[in-house]
Amino acid sequence: MAGSAKKISFAKNKKMAEVGIIMGSKSDLPVMEEAAKILDHFGISYEINVVSAHRTPELMFEYAKNAHLKGLKVIIAGAGGAAHLPGMTASLTPLPVIGVPIKSSNSIDGWDSMLSILQMPNGIPVATVALNGAKNAGILAAKILGASNPLVLQKMIAYAEQLKNEVLESAKTLK
Repeated sequence: MAGSAKKISFAKNKKMAEVGIIMGSKSDLPVMEEAAKILDHFGISYEINVVSAHRTPELMFEYAKNAHLKGLKVIIAGAGGAAHLPGMTASLTPLPVIGVPIKSSNSIDGWDSMLSILQMPNGIPVATVALNGAKNAGILAAKILGASNPLVLQKMIAYAEQLKNEVLESAKTLK
């Protein structure tokens, strides 16, 4: 389909999506799927879309400006290279945006993506996770939702307990 933008778009779970996962290119999907997997673990509904800040700016504007109107509560935005998607999305939405810098084929070891997302001007915050850290973005989205959802909060507490127990069990194998 030369010349036309193709969009990945699907909502997970039957209820309305609470988290929007967007990425600049379909090639970012293997990284961004980690956010989806952890949201599945917590039973949080989400949608995934390709929304390029550079190749489909009108789509990005529409998505960001209307995300809260369709029930989203958090946006996770992943991008490589110049990585404008998280920051531009944050400038257009009242929702919290979590940026995932992605080490892409045109990246400078991921530093360009990292700095593009980290260095936001005052008034336009983007919570930023580690390079290719979509799993942590999903966990952070769950924590944000858990602040007002007791069920998600309990799942976060159980998850932290599970992590603690895994470390303690691992330490026992060293003795």
